[in-house]
Amino acid sequence: MDRAAERRKEIEAAVADIREIERRDGVHPESLAKIKARLIKLAARIDLFDPKDYPPPESGQKLRSCLYRLSEDADHRFALYANASLGGYGTPAHNHTTWAVIVGVTGEEQNRFYDRSSDGGVREKGRAVVRQGSGVAFMPEDLHSIHIDAPLLNFHMYGLALEQLHRREFYKEKEGRWEVFPAHSDIREARA
Repeated sequence: MDRAAERRKEIEAAVADIREIERRDGVHPESLAKIKARLIKLAARIDLFDPKDYPPPESGQKLRSCLYRLSEDADHRFALYANASLGGYGTPAHNHTTWAVIVGVTGEEQNRFYDRSSDGGVREKGRAVVRQGSGVAFMPEDLHSIHIDAPLLNFHMYGLALEQLHRREFYKEKEGRWEVFPAHSDIREARA
C-alpha cells in the first residue's frame, strides 16, 4: 500500500472510532478524553504526516497558519484538520460552540484556558503545551487561546466543521468586549 493510501486508511479508521465514541458515550469530558487518546494514536504515525505534506503559508505572507481538511462527514460533522504554522501566531480567548480536540504531531502549541470573569472579560485558569503524544479537549462553551512560537503541525478535530460555526465568540481584550468570529473560509482541501 502506498503512503497516501495508508494515510487515508488510518484517518478513516480514526474518524470511525471517534464517531463510535461519541455515539456510544455522548459528549462530555470523559468521552473527549477518549477521542483525544484516539487522535494521539493517529498523530503517532509521523511517517504518514510529514510536515512537508502540509506546508504552512510562505514567509512574508499575512497568514502564519493554515488548515488542511483531512476528513469531514457529508453532514459536516466529525471534521479533522491538519494545522500547519510557521510560528509567530496566536489567537484571542475564544470558544468553539462544538466539542474540539487538538493533538500534537510536530512542534509545540501553548494553550491557555480561561473562565469568564465577573466583569465580563476572561480570567486565565491554566495552561498546557500540545506536542507529540499530548493534546487538549474542549466542551462547546470552554474558552482557550493558542500561542505558537515555532513551526508545527498538529490535528484539530471538531464535532462540527469550522465553516459551520457561525456563533464562535472571542474576547477583544483591548476593547474589553466579546465579538463573533466569522466562520472559517480559508481551509485547504486535503481529502483524497
